[in-house]
Amino acid sequence: MSNIIIKAEGLKKQYRLGLIGGATLTAELQSRWARLMKKEDPNSKLGSKQYGKNERFWALDGLDFEVKAGEVVGIIGRNGAGKSTLLKLLSRVTAPTEGVIYLNGRVASMLEVGTGFNQEMTGRENIYLNGAILGMTKAEVDSKIEEIIDFSECRQFIDTPVKRYSSGMYVKLAFSVAAHLDAEIMIMDEVLAVGDMAFQRKCLNKMRGVADSSGRTILYVSHNMNTIRQLCDRCIVLEKGRIIYDGSVDTAIQIYLNEYSEMKTHYDVRDQKRPTFFTQRILTEEVDFPDKGDMFFDSREPMRCRVRWTPFDDVEDVLIRMTLKYADSSSVGMSTTLVPVSGKKGERQETWLTFDNTCLASGTYYGDLHFYRNTGAGMSENFDSVCPAFSFELQNNSKDTGGLSWTHANWGSVVLPEIRVEE
Repeated sequence: MSNIIIKAEGLKKQYRLGLIGGATLTAELQSRWARLMKKEDPNSKLGSKQYGKNERFWALDGLDFEVKAGEVVGIIGRNGAGKSTLLKLLSRVTAPTEGVIYLNGRVASMLEVGTGFNQEMTGRENIYLNGAILGMTKAEVDSKIEEIIDFSECRQFIDTPVKRYSSGMYVKLAFSVAAHLDAEIMIMDEVLAVGDMAFQRKCLNKMRGVADSSGRTILYVSHNMNTIRQLCDRCIVLEKGRIIYDGSVDTAIQIYLNEYSEMKTHYDVRDQKRPTFFTQRILTEEVDFPDKGDMFFDSREPMRCRVRWTPFDDVEDVLIRMTLKYADSSSVGMSTTLVPVSGKKGERQETWLTFDNTCLASGTYYGDLHFYRNTGAGMSENFDSVCPAFSFELQNNSKDTGGLSWTHANWGSVVLPEIRVEE
């Protein structure tokens, strides 16, 4: 019992739906009167749902678990499963409706980028502020501040107010503070999604290192199954506020992927959110697989799909790139069309694509589609990107793996050609 650093018993959190305080006293009185008279709330947003007085929602519904000192525990589940609510309770941001939490040590929490930062203070001042919040003395922070600044890669801007930082700089400094200050428990919620790839790898190595060397306990929430697999020793799967699995990381990931797989042969992607880093000149509307009754492929069976798209203006010399990711979000590779396509403004186009699956290992994959044009000197102009555009399940029956049980964590997602031995 002495090495148990986190313990939750009967943990529950309830919210009353729709009952949010008004911006002013007048608005609050108007809303309360409307509810009393069973009329529409004059301050509600257009089209928003009106909830009854007694409608309640259990974000967490009876969680029991223990975490030992030095464990790195992943928490996964679909949006709304209760992951962030659990971390807020453990961080004491909010209190549980029922149940108790036992914490044996100081907690450093990062529930969103720049949690606890004062916008008007400089990066250096925020380091001291966060240290004070965690109960550290100025002398303790002094002994670590140079290491924190070096790790954050923000030394040039460390005496600039953080309100002028980019989101990437924000997360770099925030993570560096949490990773270096002397807290026994680190609680992290999707914070690595903002940093660049090199910094993400650096952070993962740092977290793994502090857990192994100093016995730091880490709770890590992410939708990126690849980072969960790299970092965590154990994984908890949440569904509708309850724990449906607590144990092996690989088993937890498989349960998550099987539970929430939404494979279908037709995808309407018109309303799917696009990245904001380019000017959209094409609308990808539909991706379908008319030759298939389901999305289960044999590796010897080419994958053939139809893409319907409409240009917003005349376009020509357009290429299509398909990038593949494995179900744990790890990158697999990409394939690009060699023959360009063209289209007139407002005229719907139909393009057929065929992809050879032979080199892929068995498993679940997600495909992204990108319309772009090469502009020379290795540069390109993006017209549209859909991420993801489709998903499929593959069974590789064409390769002999020498009797090995193919494990993606060890071998990756691509089955390479055999090594030929010369006689």
